[in-house]
Formats: sequence, C-alpha cells, structure tokens
Amino acid sequence: MDEKDLIRKAKKGDTLALSKLLQQNYSFLVKYLMKVTLHPQIAEDLTQETMIKCIEKIHLYNGESKFSSWLITIATNLFIDQQRRKKREKNWLEQEQALRKMKWNAAIMNEEWTDVLDVLAQINEEIRMPIVLKHYYGYSYKEIGKIMGIAEGTVKSRVSNGLKSVRKELAELEGVRF
Repeated sequence: MDEKDLIRKAKKGDTLALSKLLQQNYSFLVKYLMKVTLHPQIAEDLTQETMIKCIEKIHLYNGESKFSSWLITIATNLFIDQQRRKKREKNWLEQEQALRKMKWNAAIMNEEWTDVLDVLAQINEEIRMPIVLKHYYGYSYKEIGKIMGIAEGTVKSRVSNGLKSVRKELAELEGVRF
C-alpha cells in the first residue's frame, strides 16, 4: 500500500493505516529534530508530540505538500513554541531574581518596599513604564509618549488601564472588593 492510500485511509479513521504512516516517518522526523535541537532527549520528546499532534489533526492534512513535509511543519512549530516558552520562563526568572535583589537592597538601605511595587512588578513593562514615569516622576503624557515613542493617547490608555489593574490587585491584597 502506497503513502497516498495510507493517508486516505488514515483520514477516514483507519488507525492501522495511521500507525503505518507514523512508523514510516518516525526515524526521519527524529533525525530532523536531532539536527535542529542538538539534543537527543528533546528531539525524541518533540517527535512524540508531533506524532500526537498528527493523530489529532490528520483530518486537516490536505495533501498539497508531502506528508513528511507536513510532519516537519508540525515539529518545527512545536520546537519554536517550546523555545518561546523557555525564553518567557527565563525572562520571568530573571525578573523575579531582580525583584528579590531590589527588595533586599531596599531593606539594607532602610527604604520602604510597598505592596504597590510588588503589584507593579507583575505588570507588563509596556504598562508599568508609563505609570512609573507619570506617577513617580511627574512626566506629562506628551513627554512619556516622546520617551517611549508612542502616541499620547496610547500613554493615557496604558496609564488608565494599568492603574485600574494596580488598584484591583491592591484591593485583593487588602481583601477589599470594588
């Protein structure tokens, strides 16, 4: 049975045909992912995830590209998603470490570390920055827009929405509901 017959049957729910397709492409996919990840265990894990995704989405395969190309596309997207997750996790960890260091430095210098700063630390920097510039340093919306390279209206919106979020978080910390 050729690949096209296997695909046709697999799309109709034939698990044996799908199994055969996956077996035929498994080593090819592992080798590809080994070259991409340079890590055998990650390559194996991604291959498994790709196979699972293929099983779930076989009905979406349209036959415009080779089946192996479709699998590579799935595998590549899974790898890219994994890298993005790792980068976000790394950034979060770095931010947490920096925050702990700032708290420690504040304690050493007998400076107050408020709940507001804890809440601000949880907000995306695109929102945190205009709030800090406006309410800690007194810049105008227009000045903040120039500093950040965004429209004055965008600054107003970010400050307004950001402050609502800060108030909500502080109220929850204090057990108060709006």
